[in-house]
Amino acid sequence: MTGTSEDLFDFIASALQQFVEKEGNGSEPPPIRRRELGFTFSFPVKQTSVSSGILIKWTKGFAIESMVGQEVTESLQRALDKRGLDMRVAALVNDTVGTLALGHYHDEDTVAAVIIGTGTNACYLERTDAIIKCQGLLTTSGGMVVNMEWGNFWSSHLPRTSYDIDLDAESPNPNDQGFEKMISGMYLGDIVRRVILRMSEESDIFGPASSRLSMAFILRTPLMAAMHEDDSPELTEVARILNDVLEIPDVPLKVRKLIVKICDVVTRRAARLAAAGIVGILKKIGRDGSGGISSGRSRSDIRMRRTVVAIEGGLYSSYTLFREYLHEALTDILGDDIAQHVILMVTEDGSGIGAALLAASHSSYSVDTVQPL
Repeated sequence: MTGTSEDLFDFIASALQQFVEKEGNGSEPPPIRRRELGFTFSFPVKQTSVSSGILIKWTKGFAIESMVGQEVTESLQRALDKRGLDMRVAALVNDTVGTLALGHYHDEDTVAAVIIGTGTNACYLERTDAIIKCQGLLTTSGGMVVNMEWGNFWSSHLPRTSYDIDLDAESPNPNDQGFEKMISGMYLGDIVRRVILRMSEESDIFGPASSRLSMAFILRTPLMAAMHEDDSPELTEVARILNDVLEIPDVPLKVRKLIVKICDVVTRRAARLAAAGIVGILKKIGRDGSGGISSGRSRSDIRMRRTVVAIEGGLYSSYTLFREYLHEALTDILGDDIAQHVILMVTEDGSGIGAALLAASHSSYSVDTVQPL
């Protein structure tokens, strides 16, 4: 993650070589064919073709400076060639785009994909003539997939608190990924920890201060979710996590209920912001019942089409209350009549299966059938 680009891509090529050798002969391509790869590379990239792109910047803790501004596929191809692997990258894919491909494979009404897990991002299908960057560029379909990198969205209208400001300032990437830091699983538990820390500093409801409360990211989001969804009369799971993880023993039931409320506020805000982002996409492409930002038509004369958004990520799929709050917010913003036409479809392994589907569809050989296992 912090070495050289040669180290990183040699590691990827090595893992790929081991996988192919372990896989055996059952999926060997015919002798005249090279294996074709879908390469999922989930970082901001200036895409120059379906199979090439230039790294704009690293995220998620990667910090190989010499790689920024370099062509991604070439770096992998060099590593593959060095190991004598007869393969080529047929499609360079962001994980959101893989999720969109997988969603669209199963349901042709899929127009967008959202990942809400450790991090968050989204992509959607746009008319090429509506993309300012691409004016004059023609595509055979008239459309293009836009990877939004929405984790880095920022606006003065976002409900930022002192806890968000402090979390951002103390993070490895300050002033970066502002939207993601209010929504994704990487950060929600730490926002709750910061609220509890301030309460312990300004009151004595937790008794003597625990040093563990000052440790960043010690309260991971799955633990926060477990406290939030504790439905036992005595909130025994809340008590256990406070004691075992934060070393705050003997917390009264009244205070345990307060902790659950904090988890609820942080989670509900995150889910509603994510829902607002999804509606923003639907509004941009005219699938929110308005007919599109530039149409000028009233809602009453628009016939709403069935609209599917593929969603992947543990925060959405595994955290029931987060999911319920997101659905609630979609209905609040769109209204019942429009919301009933918007389907959120959970997908799994878009970055694997979706990338393989895209590689197959851009194969230099004719592909007769595609059958995901």
